[in-house]
Amino acid sequence: MTRISTPGPQARYRYLDPDTLLRLGNINIVARTVVEGFITGLHRSPHHGFSVEFSEHRAYTPGDELRHLDWVAYAKTDRFYIKQYEQETNLRCYILLDCSGSMNYTSGRGLTKLEYGSFLAATLAYLMTRQQDVVGLVAFDHEIRLHMPPGGSPAHVNEMCRRLESLKTGEVTSLAKPFHDLAEMIKRRGLIIVISDLYDDENEVIRALQHFRHKKHGVVLFHIFDAAELEFPFTKLTQFLDLETQEKYQVDPKAVREAYLAELRAFIDRYKKACSDSDTEYVLTDTSVPYAFLLRSYLARRERMR
Repeated sequence: MTRISTPGPQARYRYLDPDTLLRLGNINIVARTVVEGFITGLHRSPHHGFSVEFSEHRAYTPGDELRHLDWVAYAKTDRFYIKQYEQETNLRCYILLDCSGSMNYTSGRGLTKLEYGSFLAATLAYLMTRQQDVVGLVAFDHEIRLHMPPGGSPAHVNEMCRRLESLKTGEVTSLAKPFHDLAEMIKRRGLIIVISDLYDDENEVIRALQHFRHKKHGVVLFHIFDAAELEFPFTKLTQFLDLETQEKYQVDPKAVREAYLAELRAFIDRYKKACSDSDTEYVLTDTSVPYAFLLRSYLARRERMR
């Protein structure tokens, strides 16, 4: 007889929708809850995809010294893993969060794109420090609004969460300038994580992202949308507000829906192709998606940089 066990609270919470998680408490509590549940799930899964103990281990390859084999990990997984030390794995990560006006959008009573992005940033930061990585935070609209250099201590992550909680949307977007500025400022090779709706001149943004790749950084792009932006569910005559210019437009959704969705698909596809061409991880991100599903994108890129 198969016994079905009830998952612990962290395992249950890791796949809850973002609005439900928000009720658990502040941004720090949510980030920690998601990550601990995510790690528990990876360790229990027979299909890990990533090393069992994250930064403490890596897969054995011919030529590795046998004295570094972890026999406990072998007994658990029937796979060979090498014990790895912090200096081998320490990675500098930077989270770049768009806080321009368009990120203030939400189609209902749920999270705005900025709120969702802030929780995603905190969750990634908590996971990174669990990985023995150091993480910095940059918030920007047309210029850099917040810059926290990389750190790896619990106090650093707590301060990052505090600043994320107080972050407000700013002015119009101009992604290219802050991206180019940061590409020149960041001297050591690292991992750049961008969280943005990318509402700006595509060619300029793509060139700016390529600047990071030219500097040998790994890049993960979380292209963030509200579900209504992806589905355009509006049916009645609707007044739309441009959150950056404050201009208002009265539109018959039925008359423009087909053209809107076609242009949106083309917009997304252009970014996907540009990212593929420059070896950048592209992650289409819906604000209704549980954060745990997005953490693998960071881990996948991290594995490739080791």
